[in-house]
Amino acid sequence: MDRPTVICHMLTSLDGRIDGTFFSAPETAPALRKYGEVRKFYDCPATIYGTTTMAEGYADGFVTDLPETKLTFPREDHLGDSDVKNYIVSLDGEGVLRWHGKYLEKKGRPKAHVIEVLTKKVSDRYLAYLCDLDISYIFAGDETIDCALLLRKLKALFGIDRVMLAGGGITNQAFAAAGLIDELSIVLAPTADGDSGCASLFETGGFSPAVPAAFSLEAVERIENDTLWLRYTAK
Repeated sequence: MDRPTVICHMLTSLDGRIDGTFFSAPETAPALRKYGEVRKFYDCPATIYGTTTMAEGYADGFVTDLPETKLTFPREDHLGDSDVKNYIVSLDGEGVLRWHGKYLEKKGRPKAHVIEVLTKKVSDRYLAYLCDLDISYIFAGDETIDCALLLRKLKALFGIDRVMLAGGGITNQAFAAAGLIDELSIVLAPTADGDSGCASLFETGGFSPAVPAAFSLEAVERIENDTLWLRYTAK
């Protein structure tokens, strides 16, 4: 393929949520441990996250009051210097995330180089900001992110042949609607909280079409305390 293999790996509640109070239930603890083990099992050199997921768990929130710049940046890809081959791929079409540097070392995971995925409507001020930090960025669309183009660039520019897609729900749906999820891995916690305000595994969010994605069940593994690990491949 001219793109990496895409593995969507998520932890969900019985009611399909990917965040919420169910995470704090003691019965969810085995699922959390299994989720981390499965991440290591797949050993993907790159992980893709949506803007909200990045802002809440990896980036330093959102930028405010970027300084003016007289520079005009061509809408061309920029590869920052990196001493690692692990990557966090951040979908940030409008350029709103704040960073402290070009590497992330969080949650006990290996040091990773940040790749910002932008659209051509991003501001010159934000591009100047990324260049100052030597953060890599690639353009994948004019107004909205083209997931297929993004994947092709990850392989062509960075040599990435396998990526983990790890949410949120809107990002997962965008890839699913485009037929770009090769394998779906779900660690299912035996808990539910019924919070309809929390994100679910797949959501259109008004951005992606509600296109049904079909998967074939390949394996089921029962973990301690009734947790399940479900593995699907795309039909």
